[in-house]
Amino acid sequence: MKKLEDMNLVDDFLVHSLTAHKTYGEKASRYILECILQRRIRHLTVVPQKVWYGEEPESHGVRLDVYLDEEGGELFDMEPDNNSGAGNVAALPRRVRFYHAKIDAGNLAAGEDYSVLRNVVVIFITTYDPFGRNRMIYTIKNGCVEEPDLPYEDGASTIFLYTKGTEGKPPEELRQLAQYMEDSTAENAISANLTRLHEMVMEVKSDREVGLAYMKWYETEKRIREEGKAEGKAEAILELLEELGVIPEELEKRIREQKDLETLQKWIKLASRSGSIEEFEELITASTDEEAEKTNNNVSD
Repeated sequence: MKKLEDMNLVDDFLVHSLTAHKTYGEKASRYILECILQRRIRHLTVVPQKVWYGEEPESHGVRLDVYLDEEGGELFDMEPDNNSGAGNVAALPRRVRFYHAKIDAGNLAAGEDYSVLRNVVVIFITTYDPFGRNRMIYTIKNGCVEEPDLPYEDGASTIFLYTKGTEGKPPEELRQLAQYMEDSTAENAISANLTRLHEMVMEVKSDREVGLAYMKWYETEKRIREEGKAEGKAEAILELLEELGVIPEELEKRIREQKDLETLQKWIKLASRSGSIEEFEELITASTDEEAEKTNNNVSD
């Protein structure tokens, strides 16, 4: 995971911290939107990491990275995305569809007419090309298949901003912004507007409250990753034991509940050289007892 000082404006945490900042958030968000949309933006209310939960406990919710409400205008959701895995890219259109649905549902009160639904623009900022056409801007809107020129305005649109794209003759200011967002250094702040944006970014990175929030975020992300690694190691142990016979339910539970990565690594080695499930149980029990004895000796010393 990146250090705060090394983060760029395509990293979730930094974008969240900049746009949510009490001093710089609205100004920075407005400049970024104006570059992407090529129009003036009215005053914005910034709601970082807007959350809509599922209607039922088992229903899928959504957490939007940067939710922007333009005074008397449109609603925007801005999502930096660095995950270029094939599955993630393939699912992007359906992910966007879900985001639009949650935003619309959250902005139509009971009894209100559908005509009051506001225009919504979902913007994905990616360091990978989501569609392989090398365009900087892909604008997606609904339309009629049989009559492509048929006017159909439902107020929903999606923009994919590919930071390295060159096709479509993107405006120079947008091209410069995209380069800066991917690599947010002073060297890439090559215009007066970008210099001001870079100054805001540096102020945010040095903000004490942002630093404390980063430490909490870092620990949370680390715990999530370690839990994922622990699950993978537990599965590896169970796969090795399955070759030896039927795994008792209590043993499987014990393995799955173990979250210490070092312990799980030892258990993998023990499982690989055990001749039976019973021998494995004896070995991990002996290993656990040995560790407990060492701990007690260290305390008594």
